[in-house]
Amino acid sequence: MQPAPLPTPTNFTTEVLVIGAGQSGLAVGYYLQRAGLPFELLDDQPRPGGAWPHGWASLRLFSPADASSLPGWLMPRPADNGFPTRDAVIDYLTQYERRYALPVRRPVRVAAVRRSGEGFAVQTDAGTWQARAVVCATGSWRSPFVPTYPGQRDFGGVQLHSAHYQNAAPFAGQRVLVVGGGNSGAQLLAEVSRVAHTTWVTEREPRFLPDDVDGRVLFTQATQRYHAGQQTAPPPTLGDVVMVGSVKEARDRGALGSVRPFSRFTPTGVVWADGRAEAVGAVIWCTGFRPALSFLAGLGVVQPDGRVATTGTRATELPGLWLVGYGSWTGFSSATLIGVGRSARATVEEIKAFLAPAALTLVGQ
Repeated sequence: MQPAPLPTPTNFTTEVLVIGAGQSGLAVGYYLQRAGLPFELLDDQPRPGGAWPHGWASLRLFSPADASSLPGWLMPRPADNGFPTRDAVIDYLTQYERRYALPVRRPVRVAAVRRSGEGFAVQTDAGTWQARAVVCATGSWRSPFVPTYPGQRDFGGVQLHSAHYQNAAPFAGQRVLVVGGGNSGAQLLAEVSRVAHTTWVTEREPRFLPDDVDGRVLFTQATQRYHAGQQTAPPPTLGDVVMVGSVKEARDRGALGSVRPFSRFTPTGVVWADGRAEAVGAVIWCTGFRPALSFLAGLGVVQPDGRVATTGTRATELPGLWLVGYGSWTGFSSATLIGVGRSARATVEEIKAFLAPAALTLVGQ
């Protein structure tokens, strides 16, 4: 029997290819569409919403809806006028994609980006795209960061990063360490501490904001300081703990105390800095993420810390490549729903200028 012929590779061509169709990719798509540039978005998820469908079930934003919106359309306010839930954000991003008829292809997994002529060849499991300009907007959900400790591999309990946490039920009755002092750590601690004996492990004492301060206030204050160039220490930041309802409830029952990190793991638990050993059944890591940019490895631009050197959002050493939404190194507050619009708009303006010489050449012909 003759072997079945290999499928013919599929090739696509566009001027601008956006990798990732979560909040950052959608914001870039909005401005590309307004600019009239040919573009497509590739997304590796089976449904809209970026990383949000992977968030834990009780997750809430710590800003109101009108301060958690992408360019062009405000997020609808929840019926209870509270902070939007995870599912409300997913619905908003789904409707946003449809509202602007953004050209998203999914699920498409990008394997590698390589230079090709005057542009790029983007290799995926659905074929290869040729593009003059590439925008990376993949965020960081696929690259959770877990710090290393002596004895960690020998620990016989559960280790789970917040990227994969869904609810507290599996931890009922256990002794659980929640590691990480930001808003994710506070919200997960509040939830798990209802059903388990928990210890909150943070590098330093968490900073709790007043009950009437939410993410909108933080963003406004941080923006003012950013534009003023102030470097004096330390104002409220987007990493401080916002007192959403579940965290207030945890505070009221005395569950928000924290301790400094342990020194090492044992097969059954951890050893604290004072030498005291404690049995632990599970560790939940709320320790952040690294950029999900492994597909850029062949371009030689990814640094040891996982980042790419940028000027604004433009890759400093590689014309035609931009990175949007990965944090402060790709624009002020660019990893937030409200903050990414500024970075997306500036990126598209740069892309227009980058592509303009080719457009003028075609007109001249």
